[in-house]
Amino acid sequence: MISTNVGSESLRARKRVPSRWIRERRSAYMTEKRALDVTFSLVLLILASPVIALGALLVRLTSRGPAFYTQTRMGLAGRPFLIYKLRTMVQDSEAKTGATWATPDDPRITRIGKFLRLSHLDELPQLWNVLRGDMSLVGPRPERPEFLSRLEESHPRYRERLLVRPGITGLAQVRFAADTDLNSVGCKLAYDRYYVQHVGLGLDLRVLGCTALFLLLEVPFRLTRELLLMLDKQHIEQDVRVPRERSGNATSVYQAVLLFALCSSSVL
Repeated sequence: MISTNVGSESLRARKRVPSRWIRERRSAYMTEKRALDVTFSLVLLILASPVIALGALLVRLTSRGPAFYTQTRMGLAGRPFLIYKLRTMVQDSEAKTGATWATPDDPRITRIGKFLRLSHLDELPQLWNVLRGDMSLVGPRPERPEFLSRLEESHPRYRERLLVRPGITGLAQVRFAADTDLNSVGCKLAYDRYYVQHVGLGLDLRVLGCTALFLLLEVPFRLTRELLLMLDKQHIEQDVRVPRERSGNATSVYQAVLLFALCSSSVL
């Protein structure tokens, strides 16, 4: 049932996305960007393999269902692909509700899943998506096809996000927390559109710098985005309602990793 909807959404996306814009975004930098994605994702995937393996083992030992979770997302030009994650929710979490956004205190999230989400370790398998060419290290987060029609209805220019490959991290992700409903989408869309229009090595490096400083040194996003991004927020956010910002320091990432390690030792 899902595959049929994805196919129709993909077809409509390819018709609506202007081919001229696609060609422009596949300029010299886009070729270099792909080369950088392949190089860094391969290195990071090798380095992260033990962590991914440990996370997968803990997921299998502490909850029913597979260790890895796949979900259909919309990629470049609306092409559907399977995104890979370590499973953080109970098996068949949407069996009763259908497709729905996760919430901060979502009861479907498992005990290990909370640690994985807080430390962002559940996102590590997406390095495989980057290596395959489904995603990039930096770009708008890939959306589910089930939400696309509603998002387009409330935000007519939403499909412009499909002009570049989706990313593991991105300008909107550094600026704001994850989407939880339609109201939280508008301002993130403004930053996604800004990224599409200004994509380049400098912007990518600054986004990666903000992400790395947060994950490795706990430097809050609110500080790094002011020092590294230096964007005209008023210009980007005009005509949109600003949702909750992502502070990046509500809970220590190191605390999450420590809890994850302690839980690992208790299980093993």
